[in-house]
Amino acid sequence: MKPADYYDIVIVGGGLAGASLARALAGGLARVAVIEPHPPGDPGQPGFDDRALALAFGTARILNNLGVWSRLGEERCAIETIHVSEQGRLGFTRLRAGEEGVEALGYVVPARALGQALLHRIDRLAGIDWLSPARLRAFETHATHVRLEIQHGDAARTLETSLLVGADGGDSFIRKQLALPTRRAAYRQHAIVCNLLTSQPHRHIAYERFTGNGPMALLPMSGEHRHALVWSVNDALRDELARQGNDAFAAAAQAAFGLRAGRFQQVGERTVYPLEMLRALRSTAPRAVLIGNAAHTLHPIAGQGFNLGIRDVAVLADLLSDTLAAGGDPGDATLLDRYEAWRHRDQKWVARATDSLVRLFDTPFPPLRAARGLGLTLLDNCPPAKHWLARGAMGLAGRLPRLALKEAAHE
Repeated sequence: MKPADYYDIVIVGGGLAGASLARALAGGLARVAVIEPHPPGDPGQPGFDDRALALAFGTARILNNLGVWSRLGEERCAIETIHVSEQGRLGFTRLRAGEEGVEALGYVVPARALGQALLHRIDRLAGIDWLSPARLRAFETHATHVRLEIQHGDAARTLETSLLVGADGGDSFIRKQLALPTRRAAYRQHAIVCNLLTSQPHRHIAYERFTGNGPMALLPMSGEHRHALVWSVNDALRDELARQGNDAFAAAAQAAFGLRAGRFQQVGERTVYPLEMLRALRSTAPRAVLIGNAAHTLHPIAGQGFNLGIRDVAVLADLLSDTLAAGGDPGDATLLDRYEAWRHRDQKWVARATDSLVRLFDTPFPPLRAARGLGLTLLDNCPPAKHWLARGAMGLAGRLPRLALKEAAHE
């Protein structure tokens, strides 16, 4: 007989990845607990800030099938063209939604808006217990279950679960306690993130601009002149840019980006955070699995971080739904091995591709710089290569889970 505080699945972390998985598992097949320090709607939730998220087309499809896409309303902005260029070089590449037969290659939404959509009525979903404020203090893995010690409000509680899901971010407590091996790459860069207006309408174009001071992404947002800027700069320049007033910062960003999008105006509040690549070489352990940033944290150069994490969610939900429908054990080793085999290639490829892009465009070696410009030009004139790149950027490459294949949303 199972104890009163037993759950089939316990998700530690109610941020974007954890909340997405909770919604995917709702419906009553399993009893699920989410352990989250911040109550729903708490403005202090670090994952739900005003950063702009670039969502791939495949990610939008998954969110649609989780029943949250329509709740984003006017907060979402379509990306119809992706323009890639390098400062001081003539070569460039453009990916266009029309060439791929879709209405948008992806979308840009504020993390805050996506968080609110994911948490809408989540505490009323069948089978979901949202425990907050709550923190995981310790856990022990046994043959048939995991025992967790948590602090829930003012009370200490003991829970048992068949499967522990670590969705607790890049500094994951669960990953550390499981001693899973990781690969790290320190970039000696910081990302400077802010919103700004431009003198010209964005026309739904997302720019990736490689500059001598680091890669720069300019993303269209709701409002035809509004953009999100993500500028990855070396540590020394970070200090200088952080001290500058808005006008001086706008001038520095303009000099690096150019005038393709118009004049930079009305720079908003800037946020600065360090950059590194971290990937768990294995994201499963006995009766435990990592998803999202707990399993992989990427450089923002290609905007793939959340997209990779939502594919973790969709695949895990796929496998768990089948197992639960058959009355099986959600923490079964075979299920976790299947998850690892399914997700390993995508996680490894995206992490390596992102890391390689950072290093490729960070070198000042003149012959390599010339080759980069030529490569962008050749890519722009090679439709098969552009199609392959676009499918990967849209999150539609490889084997897809059911949530990424269905077209009809549910509420």
